[in-house]
Amino acid sequence: MELELKSKEDLERMRRAGQIVAEVLERLREAVKPGVTTLELDRIAEEMTRKRGAVPAFKGYRVGPRVFPASLCVSINEEVVHGIPSSRTLKEGDIVGLDFGVTIDGYYGDAAVTVPVGKVSKEAGHLLAATRESLWQGIRTVRAGNRLGDLSHAIQSYAEGAGLSVVREFVGHGIGRNLHEEPQIPNFGEPGRGRLLREGMVLAIEPMLNLGDPGVMVRDDGWTAVTCDGSLSAHFEHSVAVTADGPVVLTTL
Repeated sequence: MELELKSKEDLERMRRAGQIVAEVLERLREAVKPGVTTLELDRIAEEMTRKRGAVPAFKGYRVGPRVFPASLCVSINEEVVHGIPSSRTLKEGDIVGLDFGVTIDGYYGDAAVTVPVGKVSKEAGHLLAATRESLWQGIRTVRAGNRLGDLSHAIQSYAEGAGLSVVREFVGHGIGRNLHEEPQIPNFGEPGRGRLLREGMVLAIEPMLNLGDPGVMVRDDGWTAVTCDGSLSAHFEHSVAVTADGPVVLTTL
């Protein structure tokens, strides 16, 4: 797919999509409590989205013969990404990744957070804080004239400096009229390498970090990725525009 640079009008539409994503994720944060089912979180996300005139981006998303059955990806503890909502209930001490996207007026927004369920362990708290900060370390490099490797290296160096490992199998992506566009955005790499960042690019930056080893595998459902060693994993994401004034995060309130 060819890289598409976005106009000011395109970014305004993407900002609308991003705000809906941010509103839904904020509501889901409030809803995350012990005893809540992941299917209930999915219901909240879909209802809020449709009330705002948008469409959930993930529901019906197809990869070959596989079709994602829900609006929200919910990944608990050792689940890295793409967990499918079900009757499973959240428990005190869990951490839960919430990955959500919408489309409205022909444009997409996509973001993710990982949140604690009640009181979590010191190690889990460190994982959440460091993964969130690794995302912001990457966002700060999003300037025209820098390279994707600068972004990737910023995430990797912070993550590994915090004693965490970087998942290799899943990466960020461009976003716009399609949920997944060029370029791919690894969370690891060398500075000064890779595609040049240009004004009008929009990047969905999404570090996925593990407490243990970086290896992951996909469960038999064909979607849910988990850590090979059973260690905790966290995932944070924002959709970020490259502008003349630096990075503009489209998926915040």
